Amino acid sequence: MKIKHSKYKNTGLIFELLVKQIAADTLSNKNSPAVSIIREYFANRSTLAKEYKMYSLVIKANGVAQRKAEAILSTITEVSRKLDQKLLKSQKYKLISEIKKHYNLEEFFSISVRDYKALAALYCLLEAQNNAEMVDPQYLVDNKLTILEHLTAVKQNEDSVKDTLIEEYSKYDKDLRLLTFKILLEKFNDNYKNLLPEQKYILKEFITSVNSKARLRNIVNEELNKISEQVGKFANKVKDKVVKIKLEEVSKAIVPLKKTDAISDSHLVNLMQYYDLVNELKTL
Repeated sequence: MKIKHSKYKNTGLIFELLVKQIAADTLSNKNSPAVSIIREYFANRSTLAKEYKMYSLVIKANGVAQRKAEAILSTITEVSRKLDQKLLKSQKYKLISEIKKHYNLEEFFSISVRDYKALAALYCLLEAQNNAEMVDPQYLVDNKLTILEHLTAVKQNEDSVKDTLIEEYSKYDKDLRLLTFKILLEKFNDNYKNLLPEQKYILKEFITSVNSKARLRNIVNEELNKISEQVGKFANKVKDKVVKIKLEEVSKAIVPLKKTDAISDSHLVNLMQYYDLVNELKTL
């Protein structure tokens, strides 16, 4: 799922457009209704005003160090999760209704804004993290790249952005952690395209089954039994006595995990190596 940008709901964009409207009205020697709108909706402690401060932080910060840019974005996303989304939606509706009383909305939203790309990216990122549905991880990465490049004025490394997203979202609730695992899977698919199908399978299970140790242990044991059986069959077919003995020893050494055994990265490494061994034996 992807979040579609909405100018009508982008608090930061609306504020910037109101400021531009004030300038336009002033140049036309007219009293500007935009002034009273800003005072009513943005000069208080409303939820809408609190969200605007997040956009303002991004717009005002430019050319900052990478660490500071990461801290700014991390703070913004954390604060956004604490806002009352239902109340925020209601206040945005009232804001648009008020603007509509004084301006033609089509003309109002047609005004060009310098930092439009960064404002749109931040809106999409905040909407995605506050959305109940699973959002395309690459979509999150793309928007975060845009914001960080705006903040630092430096081209960002996509893999580094994925790493920070994984670290950040892994701290949150189950649904957000699932999103983290999906990002991880995509990273593994990109970086390890030459893995055997069995290796990709077990790698996926180690990631997606992180919250179910019993399920992961059962899967690992199933794979270990399969590998042990396969190695044993190859041992019976090999004519070289030395190789035969070594394979029989390997087969016997592959034993299932006990219920008391804690699953660690070493089990994953062993499985990956066993898969390589079986693949090599198939070529003999």
